[in-house]
Amino acid sequence: MAEIEREAMEYDVVIVGAGPAGLSAAIRLKQLDADLQVVVLEKGSEVGAHILSGAVLDPVGLDALIPDWKEKGAPVKTKVTQDNFYLIGEGGKMRVPNWPMPPLMNNHGNYIVSMGNVCRWMAEQAEELGVEIFPGMACSELVYDDKGGVKGVVAGVFGLEPDGSYGPNTEPGMELHGKYVFLSEGVRGSLSKQVIAKYGLDEGKEPQKYGLGMKEIWEIDPAKHREGTVTHTMGWPLNGNAGGGAFIYHAENNQVFLGFVVHLNYKNPHLYPYMEFQRFKTHPMVRDLLEGGKRVAYGGRAITEGGYQSMPKMVAPGVALLGCSVGMVNVPRIKGNHNAMLSGKAAAEAAHAALAAGRASDELTDYEAEVREGAIGKDLKKVRNVKPLWSKYGLMPSLALGGLDMWTNTFGFSLFGTVGHGKTDAQSTEPASKHKPIDYPKPDGKLTFDRLTNVSYSFTNHEESQPAHLKLKDPEVPVKVDYAEYAGPSQRYCPAGVYEFVEDDDGKPKFVINFQNCVHCKTCDIKDPPQNIVWTTPQGGDGPNYPNM
Repeated sequence: MAEIEREAMEYDVVIVGAGPAGLSAAIRLKQLDADLQVVVLEKGSEVGAHILSGAVLDPVGLDALIPDWKEKGAPVKTKVTQDNFYLIGEGGKMRVPNWPMPPLMNNHGNYIVSMGNVCRWMAEQAEELGVEIFPGMACSELVYDDKGGVKGVVAGVFGLEPDGSYGPNTEPGMELHGKYVFLSEGVRGSLSKQVIAKYGLDEGKEPQKYGLGMKEIWEIDPAKHREGTVTHTMGWPLNGNAGGGAFIYHAENNQVFLGFVVHLNYKNPHLYPYMEFQRFKTHPMVRDLLEGGKRVAYGGRAITEGGYQSMPKMVAPGVALLGCSVGMVNVPRIKGNHNAMLSGKAAAEAAHAALAAGRASDELTDYEAEVREGAIGKDLKKVRNVKPLWSKYGLMPSLALGGLDMWTNTFGFSLFGTVGHGKTDAQSTEPASKHKPIDYPKPDGKLTFDRLTNVSYSFTNHEESQPAHLKLKDPEVPVKVDYAEYAGPSQRYCPAGVYEFVEDDDGKPKFVINFQNCVHCKTCDIKDPPQNIVWTTPQGGDGPNYPNM
């Protein structure tokens, strides 16, 4: 095939992803030098379309970036007024008092927000400063210079043939070159994954760990609504089958953000995270809250949970990884947006200093130093052992040990040092023969819903004639390995029903990929036991269209 010819545009900094990290970087760059040429490329149909987060926002990142955010009308208004934590069983609950919790767990001064709406507002601030933002522009390839450094990305490829080749109606996209490229793609970004592999950025680090977060927005009876109330639960229905928990956030306008997180290092391939979420809603505490209300939105996405010891090296020639591309979630606090914003600010400051000194396309080592030694590193280092202790010892022992470790870290030391994670989440999955299937109740259509019905509330759309963006390294592996050894876990771990095994004409199992359903959570890329599924970007604008997640 002849080499594809593309137009190229030159910028000082090219930013991939209009999430809190990428937008913070863009805003800070223009604050520092209004003449810098900065572009943000977003694969969603609009800024915020692919943003899904709890979210209780610690405003420290916003304070540092835009100190007068209140005066500028940021959609950050619902202050946390009450903070509840429950251990729940199938029919009961026990409240854990707040006083034994380490100070870092306090939500005083935080806000319940839609991060999608926060990002939409941040994009307005960026554009007012002169940042160019192009939604609907998926970045499908990296562009390298003759020294092997990253010099840009390919964006805006449309109309590929079903086999992935370029046809007569294909728009080849364009190259956007930058003196520095920032990858702020979120969790398990496809370009970030390539950069980490190419430059060995994860060498000597613990494996990254992940959770799957699913969320529904409900409009509830106003008599039951308590704006500003934050509730977290642990225990049932997961119990010993998996780590994880739930959140219930009372937002504005009689809405409740209801979320459920399953740690993806679970062993039993029969576990069905989506149905665990639905079962959680049948707990009396949750059922009573939701009855009389209606679900108005649904979505899912993976969460980086490896923390301090799993952060890869963040820079390579010409490129820097920001936010969840590195993994900056504080797991016990269930918060990462503040660190994403701080990382964007730090990357921008490092790039600005480099450009002012006449540098380009080198490693922004000052950025990495600031992340590891500054506010982000301090935030994550204090809680670095909570996740691995939970994985090793289970819920109840880890509550005690993790709490003790967080308390001692408040004073600058840890009894445990730094605990490792060991296996990847894919390696944690055990053969089906070692586990019993789990019986899940049928959804009732009022409180609990089947997966495909719920996916329609994510407003997901993919142009059907394009090649599937979910690639198989070996098309025979799903049946020969996943189905034969692990009972086909992809048909359960995907929160959108993308994967299924059906019988072919000979009565044998056949693997089917319904890529149109994909909500871009990346769980398949993470949890597939033989690591045979590779998530790539579909054409720009496709995927979920979250209204206010």
